[in-house]
Amino acid sequence: MHVFVTGGTGTIGSAVVAELLGHDHTVLALARSDRSAQTLERAGAKVLRGDLADLDVLRAGAAQADGVISLAFGRDYGSPDALTRAITEESAALTALGQELIGTDRPIVTVSGTPWVPGRASTEADPLPTDGPVGGRGRSVTALLDLAPRGLRSMAVRMPRTVHNEGKGGFAGLLADAARRTGVAGHPGDGTQRWPAVHALDAAVLFRLVLESAPAGTSWHAVGDEGDAVRDIAAVIGRRLGLPVGEVPQDTFGPFGPIFAMDQPASSAHTRDALGWQPTHPGLLEDLEHLQP
Repeated sequence: MHVFVTGGTGTIGSAVVAELLGHDHTVLALARSDRSAQTLERAGAKVLRGDLADLDVLRAGAAQADGVISLAFGRDYGSPDALTRAITEESAALTALGQELIGTDRPIVTVSGTPWVPGRASTEADPLPTDGPVGGRGRSVTALLDLAPRGLRSMAVRMPRTVHNEGKGGFAGLLADAARRTGVAGHPGDGTQRWPAVHALDAAVLFRLVLESAPAGTSWHAVGDEGDAVRDIAAVIGRRLGLPVGEVPQDTFGPFGPIFAMDQPASSAHTRDALGWQPTHPGLLEDLEHLQP
């Protein structure tokens, strides 16, 4: 399959590109810079130059592909306004890609977050939230899945709060960044809230499986760890960075503060059973041992 990939140099995207190329697919990847283009070419992908906001470029990439994996998201989300802009840009891109593929029965796989459900681990059957700081992502992903009856094999892979590789990435990575900035490996509240996590290389396998075989209009959970307590995550970060561990205000983490404070475990039982996906790489707490002071 010839696959058009956006976001192919990120933590998830670079693993997805390698996974596709390692399983006899070819890749055309969007690149916004010379550096990204060089990285993708070294990996073995062909490059389409453009930005996520270049909707005509996105349509051209999708038109010449047998399938699409959409992973790109804005890099600036340090403020509520910046996060809103990134979500708006992503929504427009998904709309353009989906409209281009209507009637072709080709697959398009996009990414979202696992939902949170009070009192239990969320499952693939739970709807995405459509309000709150990231509600716009839920609305745009749901709209893409709703195109399935119109000749589009649209699917979503829901990612946990931390997608990690070599101790970097996701919400745990943001915790580590905040620790380096403030001198405290902090957590909001008492730290008993749980975050799901997955190794990027395991997530990449799931993206490939969904692209190859998942039914239209379906959602899947790329969850390796159902829920690690945030205080346990902070404890490893503190030990690795040589910093004290303790409670810090939510606003330490900017627009993500309210999300950081939530208990949000997630299950991938259905995904594992239906697609035969089995994570094999280190869990988050083990992987965080790669953090360097």
